[in-house]
Amino acid sequence: MNSRSTTTPLRDVIIADAQARTQRVVVLGSTGSIGTQTLEIINHLNSYAPCKEEPFFDVVGLSAGGSSTATLEQQACAHPNAAIAVSRETDASFARSPMIGANAAEQLVRETEPDLVVSAIVGFSGLSATLAAVELGIDIALANKETLVAAGSVIVPLARKTGAKLLPVDSEHSGVWQCVQHLTPPCIFDETIRRVVLTASGGPLLHWSKEDTENAPIDKVLAHPTWNMGQKVTIDCASLTNKALELIEAHWLFGIPADKLGVIVHPQSIVHAMVEMQDNSIIAQLGSPDMRTPIQVALTHHHPSLQRILCPSASVDLVKLSQLTFIKPDRDRFPALDLADRVMRVGGTSGAVFNAANEVAVRAYINGLISFGMIPRMTRDVMDALSVEHVRSVDDVFAADTRARECAEKLIQAKAT
Repeated sequence: MNSRSTTTPLRDVIIADAQARTQRVVVLGSTGSIGTQTLEIINHLNSYAPCKEEPFFDVVGLSAGGSSTATLEQQACAHPNAAIAVSRETDASFARSPMIGANAAEQLVRETEPDLVVSAIVGFSGLSATLAAVELGIDIALANKETLVAAGSVIVPLARKTGAKLLPVDSEHSGVWQCVQHLTPPCIFDETIRRVVLTASGGPLLHWSKEDTENAPIDKVLAHPTWNMGQKVTIDCASLTNKALELIEAHWLFGIPADKLGVIVHPQSIVHAMVEMQDNSIIAQLGSPDMRTPIQVALTHHHPSLQRILCPSASVDLVKLSQLTFIKPDRDRFPALDLADRVMRVGGTSGAVFNAANEVAVRAYINGLISFGMIPRMTRDVMDALSVEHVRSVDDVFAADTRARECAEKLIQAKAT
């Protein structure tokens, strides 16, 4: 009997895969939390390339909003082939011929001919560049959930037409994708699935009373117990608005009807998603609360040999962890979940209004103009005040976003007087 293993060594598989063409990558929002971790993972994966002159990934574009010019300059030095896109000229004084202006990120996507765009710009401002990639049929590693919340009815049909894949970077949607590996978004709902459950950590205010939550100070809100994220996302997590946005995103990515989507609070943030099948079996995806894992899953979609190699994220010790806790969310304390159900039920411009109102409310909270508890209430008030319109084109989405922001600003001004 031959005891020798017939398994092909990983190095041989990677060398064979290296014959594939280097993927040209644009990173939108490169200086943010997701952007910096994406570049870390790209460097990590390229370290496996047999020839340094032929990496698996070549960063050909970096865009940033100006939050850290020093970080962008360091990234540009590390990736000399990358074109630079910024909002203001002063944010790229180190670069030769940078793209500048409100449409610079979109220009970057259109002019650099990438194979993959990592959409990590926070908020609605990431829509135009993401839409450009979809129009061109370019695959997108999608971390910008607001794009689908506001314009899913435009993005998803267009992606199906052009062949662009929407590869999820959010840990929950990546978890769903890993549970149903035969489905790559955007996809049609698989009827063998009974329901999909996204987990929520509950954030730093999970065990606070409703009264204390109302006036939660920003330092407490930003002290997330398990995840290390940007400011806006962390605040959204504390109100479970982030989970509301993710429900809508899952609806568009996987074609899941609202009545087959659920949320469960899981403080340990180890289980990221669960898919219950019609035969009552439940498939779950577990992993440490580290965004580098879903980033690597998305980046390696077109590199089969790299898909399950070592990731810098920590492994999970289930014995040390001892237990996994699951709690039904309190929708009275976290009304954003009901607003998500409303958006999925009503459709039209409701997603754009929901997202815009929340962005304005979060900014007002950061600036000390409203209390934490006012964020979901103000979002709801804006949704109540504006009629839902049918979305015929992306112009309708931009118009709804503008109306919602104006309405939210008026509510803030009225409160201040």
